[in-house]
Amino acid sequence: MAIRRGLSSGADINRGKGNGSRFHIAVIVVLFSFLGFSFLFACRGFFTAAASGQNESSIISSGQDLNWRERLALQHLKSLFSKEVIDVINTSTDDLGTLIVDFFRKNNFSASWKFTGRKTAADNAASDESAGVISKTKQEASRVKEEYTANEDHSVFLESPAKLARRQLREKRREKRAADLVKQDDEVTVKLENAAIERSKSVDTAILGKYSIWRKENENENSDSTVRLVRDQMIMARVYISLAKMKNKLDLANELQNRLKESHRSLGEATADSDLHHSAPEKIKLMGQVLSKAKEQLYDCNLVTGKLRAMLQSADEQVRSLKKQSTFLSQLAAKTIPNGLHCLSMRLTIDYYLLPPEKRKFPRSENLENPNLYHYALFSDNVLAASVVVNSTIMNSKDPEKHVFHLVTDKLNFGAMNMWFLLNPPGKATIHVENVDEFKWLNSSYCPVLRQLESAAMKEYYFKAAHPTTISAGSSNLKYRNPKYLSMLNHLRFYLPQVYPKLDKILFLDDDIVVQKDLTGLWSVDLQGKVNGAVETCGESFHRFDKYLNFSNPHIAKNFDPNACGWAYGMNIFDLKEWKMKDITGIYHKWQNMNEERVLWKLGTLPPGLITFYGLTHPLEKSWHVLGLGYNPSVDRSEIENAAVIHYNGNMKPWLELAMTKYKPYWTKYIKYDHPYIRNCKLSE
Repeated sequence: MAIRRGLSSGADINRGKGNGSRFHIAVIVVLFSFLGFSFLFACRGFFTAAASGQNESSIISSGQDLNWRERLALQHLKSLFSKEVIDVINTSTDDLGTLIVDFFRKNNFSASWKFTGRKTAADNAASDESAGVISKTKQEASRVKEEYTANEDHSVFLESPAKLARRQLREKRREKRAADLVKQDDEVTVKLENAAIERSKSVDTAILGKYSIWRKENENENSDSTVRLVRDQMIMARVYISLAKMKNKLDLANELQNRLKESHRSLGEATADSDLHHSAPEKIKLMGQVLSKAKEQLYDCNLVTGKLRAMLQSADEQVRSLKKQSTFLSQLAAKTIPNGLHCLSMRLTIDYYLLPPEKRKFPRSENLENPNLYHYALFSDNVLAASVVVNSTIMNSKDPEKHVFHLVTDKLNFGAMNMWFLLNPPGKATIHVENVDEFKWLNSSYCPVLRQLESAAMKEYYFKAAHPTTISAGSSNLKYRNPKYLSMLNHLRFYLPQVYPKLDKILFLDDDIVVQKDLTGLWSVDLQGKVNGAVETCGESFHRFDKYLNFSNPHIAKNFDPNACGWAYGMNIFDLKEWKMKDITGIYHKWQNMNEERVLWKLGTLPPGLITFYGLTHPLEKSWHVLGLGYNPSVDRSEIENAAVIHYNGNMKPWLELAMTKYKPYWTKYIKYDHPYIRNCKLSE
């Protein structure tokens, strides 16, 4: 109102309408000029404070120390700029220092930013050059620090402090994950290396043999290389001899043949370089020259490959043939009696029949039918083997006087068995020896297997000349022609109640076992109504019923499970009361009669045993009975030493020369090799 009055009172001096308008414009220009200079001054002060790394609160607090003009400018800034814009300015100045007005002219912000009071072209050029340098610096910093793409070069300047903090946190997390992955890889590598070291330590160098990579003498990669070179030359010489004959180059073939003989003589039986004859290097040189000559004249890739393949096939056939021969010879060795054992049996038999009848009796015969004692059944025709079973049992028993041994043998060895135990009684234990041929009730009318053994078909199977006569032929079935299957000693195990009618329980032992612990605990095992207590022998897929029985026969397929677990003869605890109640002997007779033509199983006692005691066998702890010492070279030593009974089942019996050396001491330690009879028969460890 005052202004209007002022203007009205001056109407006489200058009442023109245009003069009033110019006055208003002048006032507005002055006001905006003042605000522009205040804005420029305040921005420079604000950006300088931001370059020192202060936040908004520090800017305001420091502004309190400024003069009243600066405080006024700050107030105007707060009213003009939002908090987000101030954050952008703070973040940008942290990276690039104090901002200048020219920087805003480079359009690094959005289109909503408007600029007034443009400079001259020269000033703009200078500003553009300065802004270009700053922009390049900014892009480099963004690329190195943030690794952003080209279309995001300016985004780093628009990040808020919160976004910047989150980005830095993500980077730290990525770095941590990368470090964790590297650490995990290192840990896995260390574990694999440690596992390989442990496996290498567990390798048995005795099994690996001479060329084990773990042996020190083979650290040299050229160890015994000369022997291998000679062998390789001999192989190639044979190839070129064949090619030379094929191409009718007989002179070259003869030359190769002569060099082959020389190399063979120089090699001899050598298996290491140190074993070679001193002339070997010269022979190698000469052979190399002839082979080089043959290669120039005869070499053809296809022909050489074909000859090597034929030689490999021939070698494979020879290996199979030798394997059959080895099987035959091992079966033959298993059936034979060593001279020392034959000598021992003959000397003992002679001396026994020289004894007067009153000295042929064993003491403590009243214990033979006492059911309160521990009774053992042992059927054998091997004096030395029977003595080891008895001695090892007594030496490891807690109460030897409570143990009773029932030995049954054939008439050929009856005298020897008696004489041995008369001379070497088992301490306070009771022992009794019987002759199987004196069991009058065991005849062909009662026992199916005796009737079958006397049949013409069985005699044809065993004794006639219709079988293959070569060493390798027919070896697969040779073990079923072992004479032990003709002996009733092997089948007497199915007649235990008939042999010992007054006993309740009895422990059956084979003669190829060694007792290492007290066995009286077996009498207290609860068989849960079963007849037979035995250790099972099945693994993942072997020693199950389908290994022993013919499941193509309907009688077998209908009554038995092919995957049923097998068990072992050799150490079995039998409940004779349950045996009689379930008529086990009758079950055995039934199936034996059905197998007269050997269509259900081949010969032996284990298959009919599996059938007879099917569903009537109680599994014992495996530590009671460890098997395989007669055929398996890799039985764990800890299992052997922790076993109550170890069993030399297989062909490599401990009394034979083909016994495995590392298992033999478990058996020989129960033999007194200084005994007069053993020493006179030249039996030794």
